[in-house]
Amino acid sequence: MDYRRIWHPGGTYFFTINLLQRKDNDLSVRHVQTLRESVKTVKANHPFEIHGWVVLPEHRHCVIELPANDSDYATRIRLIKIGFSKALPKIERRSAVRINRGERGIWQRRYWEHLIRDEADFQAHLNYIHFNPVKHGWVKQVKDWPYSIFHRWVKLGVYPLNWAGTDGDLYEFEQ
Repeated sequence: MDYRRIWHPGGTYFFTINLLQRKDNDLSVRHVQTLRESVKTVKANHPFEIHGWVVLPEHRHCVIELPANDSDYATRIRLIKIGFSKALPKIERRSAVRINRGERGIWQRRYWEHLIRDEADFQAHLNYIHFNPVKHGWVKQVKDWPYSIFHRWVKLGVYPLNWAGTDGDLYEFEQ
């Protein structure tokens, strides 16, 4: 398959990065501090700005901005995945192919990336990131998900604390 990536120096990108085994897997949140440490280490050596980030049990979404002269998001994603994987005990099931390649059985090899085009695109992707825990049924209110930088945006006055949340069932409507 011919994967086409857009390499834009100084670009702002949205990513979806999945664990290999998504069903009944909470590895990302169970080891969220390990993931944070991996991100911090990579940022120190390969700077980028985090605009949005949410960690769900089996995947994560983020919006990051690269430095003006840099388009190498692939190295950053790869190093974050490697740092996280190396910090965990080797107890996952691995295929013969992964064993032969010396790969862990933690992450899907590929990820989804999208170059943010304008302010409306940026806002739509931030909204998507923040709402994702509600969408997947982990919480009923965005503010209740602890593995997101939503609260940073609330402190900046961009979102109200009760943004896109409900006290009742999302699918119940009054008549």
